[in-house]
Amino acid sequence: MTHSFNRLTTIAALDIGSSKVSCIIARISRDKRINVVGYGYNASKGIKNGIVVDINQATLSVCNAVEAAEQMANERIDRVIVNVSGDKVKSSIKSASISINKNRPVCENDINKVIERGINKINVENHELIHCLPTCYRLDNGEDIKDPRNIFGENLSVDILLGLMPDIMYRNLSLVVENAHLEIAGKAFSSYASGLSCLVDDEKEIGATVIDIGGGTTSIATFKHGYPVYFSSIAVGGNNVTNDIAYGLTTSFAHAERLKTLHGCAFLSSQDKSEMINVYPVGEEDDSLIKQVPKSDLISIITPRIEEIFELINLKFKEQGLADISSHRVVLTGGGSLLAGMREVGSMVLDKQVRIGKPKNVLNLPEILYSPAFSTCVGLLLFALNYTEKKPNKIINKPIRSDSGLLGSISSWFKQNF
Repeated sequence: MTHSFNRLTTIAALDIGSSKVSCIIARISRDKRINVVGYGYNASKGIKNGIVVDINQATLSVCNAVEAAEQMANERIDRVIVNVSGDKVKSSIKSASISINKNRPVCENDINKVIERGINKINVENHELIHCLPTCYRLDNGEDIKDPRNIFGENLSVDILLGLMPDIMYRNLSLVVENAHLEIAGKAFSSYASGLSCLVDDEKEIGATVIDIGGGTTSIATFKHGYPVYFSSIAVGGNNVTNDIAYGLTTSFAHAERLKTLHGCAFLSSQDKSEMINVYPVGEEDDSLIKQVPKSDLISIITPRIEEIFELINLKFKEQGLADISSHRVVLTGGGSLLAGMREVGSMVLDKQVRIGKPKNVLNLPEILYSPAFSTCVGLLLFALNYTEKKPNKIINKPIRSDSGLLGSISSWFKQNF
């Protein structure tokens, strides 16, 4: 089943993150141009590491962001395209193949047929199916082909990328949106949406990975041949850096965030030892009690956490076989990428070309939205406008059992009791 987002004249994107909630309302012109007419954002509450931990607080955060966007647009919305994130998102590949008539070239019907076979009876195993994307085709088990139309062959194969999120996590997210009196018209992984807004066509074609560093999680999406081929995430983000500063300098979380924004950097420089910064001790409001510490103390707290983030990302690259491919590009985005020095540290640890990604695939954005912090929200608009996914008619939601008979029963008993 496909959604007809591209027939709508108004679309709304809702980015529910661990540090902020953003909403953008846009009108679509006849030539499919996106014109932003309203936006709103505020600090996120009730969300931790991309997971809903307080339904009421999260609902209030969503309502405030949506209301601000509605007031600016002078329009009420009831349906949104929402982002999906968290440290439990994952992807897998399902392959399918069909025999085709060798006396004629591949046609649209053949492509639809092999996709239908690939998405038939998908077992999501207690997960919500977020994405179902054909990534590449092959004829007669040959090389990957982006578009097999008008080519002769006897066997047509396709790889379909499944994007999955634990069902219980998605239900909590859905409840928040529902409590805000909104309907989910579509959903997309944060990193996928960010890739749509930040990557240029050549990067998506040759191969690039989007690393969306949010407040609670870092989301990952790898693109190749124009399509995403891998989704993942790690449970570390910008809020971890803030927490480290708060504990390390015994200051409030609010002041730690301010120190990170004003003076933070991902690497230490020679002048940082001589530069002094003001730190408010936690619980103290008297300016006379302000303590001064070398800026190097702040940087020394930040650097290990940033290096950890990139080391964890490198492990994800090893899973994909990309760790030793220095030509593979990396695009950092999300609010966490705004920290000074992120590009340099990322390039050093990952041994890859790294750039900072801002929304660039929507023209005439309001200046405030032209920031890595809004890459996901802007990308959700592009996702809705160009939606082509086909979802299976039948989804199986139960554990996959590889054991059978007496041995299977014994194995199951041991797992339950030991």
